[in-house]
Amino acid sequence: MSARFPSSATPLGPRARIAVVVAAVLLLAGGSVGYVLHAENRSEGQRVDAEASFTLAGPALYFRDTATGRVARQPLAGAPGTRTPGGPACDRFYASGDSALCLRAKPGVLPKTYAVVLDRRLRETRRITVPGLPTRARVSASGQMLSWTVFATGDSYATTAFSTRTAVLDLRTGYLIKSIEDIPLTIDGARYHAPDVNYWGVTFARDDNRFYATVSTKGRTYLVAGSMRDWSAKALRQNAECPSLSPDNNRIAFKKKVSDDPAAPWRLYVLDLRTMRETPLAETRSVDDQAAWLDDGTVAYALPGAAGRASDIWTVPADGTGAPRVAVAGGSSPVAVR
Repeated sequence: MSARFPSSATPLGPRARIAVVVAAVLLLAGGSVGYVLHAENRSEGQRVDAEASFTLAGPALYFRDTATGRVARQPLAGAPGTRTPGGPACDRFYASGDSALCLRAKPGVLPKTYAVVLDRRLRETRRITVPGLPTRARVSASGQMLSWTVFATGDSYATTAFSTRTAVLDLRTGYLIKSIEDIPLTIDGARYHAPDVNYWGVTFARDDNRFYATVSTKGRTYLVAGSMRDWSAKALRQNAECPSLSPDNNRIAFKKKVSDDPAAPWRLYVLDLRTMRETPLAETRSVDDQAAWLDDGTVAYALPGAAGRASDIWTVPADGTGAPRVAVAGGSSPVAVR
């Protein structure tokens, strides 16, 4: 549809010209509104909840099936292909205790993310809309503390041209910290302030107070330890991203930058928090993921998949021995539910 204006051979008075302009603006605005409403309705129509029979029931490996975009599960020791479908549609997923966190990208000119809180039957209990693209999701062992990270701008940790926003939700009180960037930060023994500070990849300890995360500033990344009770964070070491705390709370799996090649900058390591000694894992390919511990001896992570798949889930021993193996063909966001 287009607005027809009178020919220049028919001059219009001031009021008539104003009326025509107003009509055209309303016509165009109406089309824009219609498009937005159509896109919104289409987005809502793509939302898929879990089937009634699909719940958090372990021991099992839960993950996002990249072919369907929905959460599936398989036995922890199962072979690839033994999956059970029927979970909710998520772009990122994590679960522990009696809670799960499902991040859903909301398409649009300004991308947004739904952070959807689910109970053990994977029914929605709370939904928070945040600006940005979903990238990291974590739930504490008790299921009471949740955290998510979104890209505010950019789309790759391999560049410096991005900004993140990381939130923490306490289900015990319902209190939401929309961004943890204002937490008092100590680096090298001194309080640190800078406008470019970014946090991402929170992982919680069993006490629901202590947490670890990545901080980036001035082109450097740090592993930080934080306290929710004291509302403080302290840098432990440089060059550690996307930490994941082991079930025994003694080690952290993380990705370490080992190359300036933007196509393959990282390698997976495990840090012993008691000795601060790090161990490179047997996975030598570049992993851009927040690894998940399946048990105290095994970590899982996603890598670009074969045969055109978006990603596959691999596992590797956490002590640097052994070799990587495929756990899920066509999957991401792995988490062990027990």
